[in-house]
Amino acid sequence: MDFYTFIHFFLSCSLSFSLFYLLLSSLITRLTSLVAPTRQCECQICQDFLSRNWTKKFHNISDWYSDLLQKSPTGTIHIHVANNIITANPENVEHMLKTRFHNYPKGKQFSAILGDLLGQGIFNVDGHSWKFQRKLASLELGSVSVRSYAFRVISSEIQTRFIPLIESFSDHERVVDLQDVFRRFAFDTICRFSFGLDPGCLRSSLPESEFASAFDKASRLSAERAMTASPLVWKMKRFFNLGSEKELRSAIRSIDVLAGEVIKQKKEMGTGQIQNDLLSRFMSTISDDDYLRDIVVSFLLAGRDTIASGLTSLFWLLAQNREIVSMIREEAERVMGQSDTGLPTFEQLQKMNYLQAAVYESLRIFPPVQFDSKFASQPDVLPDGSFVKSGTRVTYHPYAMGRMEKIWGSDCLEFKPERWLSDGIFTPVNPFKFSVFQAGNRVCLGKEMAVVEMKLVAVSFIRRFDIELAAPSDQSMLRFSPGLTATVSGGLPVVIQRRRDSEIIENAFVLRK
Repeated sequence: MDFYTFIHFFLSCSLSFSLFYLLLSSLITRLTSLVAPTRQCECQICQDFLSRNWTKKFHNISDWYSDLLQKSPTGTIHIHVANNIITANPENVEHMLKTRFHNYPKGKQFSAILGDLLGQGIFNVDGHSWKFQRKLASLELGSVSVRSYAFRVISSEIQTRFIPLIESFSDHERVVDLQDVFRRFAFDTICRFSFGLDPGCLRSSLPESEFASAFDKASRLSAERAMTASPLVWKMKRFFNLGSEKELRSAIRSIDVLAGEVIKQKKEMGTGQIQNDLLSRFMSTISDDDYLRDIVVSFLLAGRDTIASGLTSLFWLLAQNREIVSMIREEAERVMGQSDTGLPTFEQLQKMNYLQAAVYESLRIFPPVQFDSKFASQPDVLPDGSFVKSGTRVTYHPYAMGRMEKIWGSDCLEFKPERWLSDGIFTPVNPFKFSVFQAGNRVCLGKEMAVVEMKLVAVSFIRRFDIELAAPSDQSMLRFSPGLTATVSGGLPVVIQRRRDSEIIENAFVLRK
C-alpha cells in the first residue's frame, strides 16, 4: 500500500467512525426521548418539569420546589412523570425516617445512580452492610479520643494554614473565592482526620489536588444522573461510554487509583505505631481493599463537601448581616476574655450559644444537602393522606422546609439566630422539623463534629477579619451548581480586611502558638 492509498484509507475509516458515532449518539437521544417520560401526565407541575419551564422564574430547581410546597395545603407535591413524591411536611418526614423506617430504604434505584462513585459505602447501602458500617462508625466517632483528635486536627489547620492564608489575602485586599478556600480547608482536615495523610491543599501556593478535582467531577456527574427523566438515559450513555458517562468513568478511575494509594500507604505504615485516624481504626476490622476504598470515598463526601457548603452559606449570610457578626464577637470576648485571642477551647466553644444558633440558622436556610430520597418497599399512606405505591421515590426536602411559613413562621426567609435561643441558651427543635442532619435511625453520626468545625472556623475568622461581598446580591439570587451537595455557582468572591485591633490579636496569637 503506497502512502496516498494509506492516507485515503485512514481518512475513510476516520470519517466512517465519526459518522457511526454521530448516528449512534442521535439514536440514543431519540430512543431516550421516547422512553424518558415513564408515564404520561398533563398536570402543570409535570409539564413544567419536563419542559423546564420553571427556569423562567427560578434559578434553582429547589426554589421551584419550595414555592410549590409552600402553596400545597399538605406540604406535599407529586411529580408523576418521575414517579416522585416530594414533601416538606414534618409528619411525613418522621413517618419515613422513624415510624416506617424499614419501608423507606435508599433503594436499588438510588444505589444504581451513585454506585459507581460510592460503591458499598455507608451512604449508598441498606440492610446488613449499612448496619455494620454504622455500628463501626458510631463506636469510633462517639469515642472521646477520636473527638479530641478531630478537634486537634481542625485547630492545627486553622492556626498553621487557614489564618495565615487569610492574612495574606487581607494584606493585598484582593478578591478571593472564599468557597474555594473552605473546600481546600475541609479537604485537608478530613484527609488528616480520616486517613492520617495531609494533602496540603491550603498551603499558601494553593496547589491543585488531583484527588479533589476527580472527586468534584465525579460528584457533579453522578448528581446529574438523578436529574434525568429516566435512568435509561444515563445507562445507555454508560453502556456506550459516551459524553458525561465517559467523563465520569475517567474521574472514578482516578479516584480508585488515588484511594488505593491511600490504603496502600496506611498498610505500609503498619500497626506498630498508634494511629488515631479513622481509616486505621477501620482497617483493624476490614481487610477488603474495595470495601475500604468505598469507605474512603464516603468519608470525603461527608467530611469535605458538606462542611465547605455549610461554611460558604454561613459567611455569605454573615457578610450581609453585620449586627449578627457583632453579636458573635461580643459573645466570644465574653466567654474567652477580651485579651484571650487564640483559638477557643472545646469547653469555651460549647458556651457560645449565639454562635451555635447562627450556625444552625444558616443550615436551616441553606442546608448542604438540599433534599434526600428513599424508595418505598411496600405500598403505604403518608400521614398527610398521600398514597405511596411500591417502588415510588419519596423525597423529603430540608431546603424547602426551611422556607415553609407553616413550620418557621412568616419570617422564615430571615437570617435570625434568635429563633434558636431560649433565655439566651441554644435550644434545638424537633429533628423532623429541622432535618438537615436527617433524623431517626439514619441521623448523621458526624453531626456534632461538623457543627464544632463550623463554629471554630467562624469564630477564628470573625474575631480577626471583616469581609465584604465582591458582588453584593440579595438572598433570592444565590445560585447552586449541580452536585450531591449545595455548591454556590461562581463561588463566594469576597474582599477581606484585618480588623483595626488585629495587631494586638495577632501578637497574642503568635505567643500562644
